[in-house]
Amino acid sequence: MRRVWILLIASFLYAETIDCTKVFEERKSELLKEIEKIDEARQSFEALQAATNTLFEKQKNALNEKETALAKTKEEILAKEKQIALMLEENKKLLAQIEAKKNDKLDETYIKMKDAAAAAIIEKLPVHEGAAILFGLPPKKIVTNYGKNGSSNCLGDYTKASKKGPPFVENNQTKE
Repeated sequence: MRRVWILLIASFLYAETIDCTKVFEERKSELLKEIEKIDEARQSFEALQAATNTLFEKQKNALNEKETALAKTKEEILAKEKQIALMLEENKKLLAQIEAKKNDKLDETYIKMKDAAAAAIIEKLPVHEGAAILFGLPPKKIVTNYGKNGSSNCLGDYTKASKKGPPFVENNQTKE
């Protein structure tokens, strides 16, 4: 009987160990499933992080390209502004030369004209233009033109405009 009891106790203990082993195996499988879930989550996170980093790099590269394009455009605009400023300065010089030649030609023309004809033309011109022509003539020619000019009002206007001096523009405003 003792053997039966030992056998019974041994079988009971063996059954308990089987149950413990079974529990441990079940728990092991549950832990493996949890580890797989954690691993999947970690892989998803790493994939998301990699995608985010890739997108960030793309945006950074695009921004750098835009900045480079803007810098290039700015340089082109500055170069064009300098070129325009140089052209404008050159045009002002050319315009001044043209004005000087035009005034010289007008002076030569009025000097060569007969006094009565010159006086008649100057009388019909606006005051600022007539004063500019008279200002360029030699003093002897101015006196003879004043003498031939019939209108005393015009003489007074020319004298006032001449006193203000060049540049002779309407209402004695300066040219820009």
